[in-house]
Amino acid sequence: MHKVMALDVGTKRIGIALSDYLQIIATPHSFISREPEDKAIEEIIKIAKENRVEKIVVGVPRNMDGTEGFQAKDCINFSQKISGFDIILEDERLTSEEAEERLRSRKVDFRKNKGLVDMESACVILEQYLGK
Repeated sequence: MHKVMALDVGTKRIGIALSDYLQIIATPHSFISREPEDKAIEEIIKIAKENRVEKIVVGVPRNMDGTEGFQAKDCINFSQKISGFDIILEDERLTSEEAEERLRSRKVDFRKNKGLVDMESACVILEQYLGK
């Protein structure tokens, strides 16, 4: 069995979440800096290989009307640079808001550590994918 990885790709950071081997539970893993991009891709591939990942789900922040804006296109372009894995694009509208709400409900202060939101957003993206 293999795990599934999810990425919340932002302009500064990338949040990472991993499933369990049964692909039922999503858990926040870490966040990495987006720049330099080649190092970020190296780190994603390293984490994926260490965790026996076959599929990587990349969140694509579509506009509310379903169209792709600049950020969505940026995430798609980024995902195309990751090789050796099945890449799945997942609509991630409003995941950051849900992630922040989850952190607030657990009384986690994320204001000074936005990476926590990125990790939780990746977890939301992965849960959406696993729930399909």
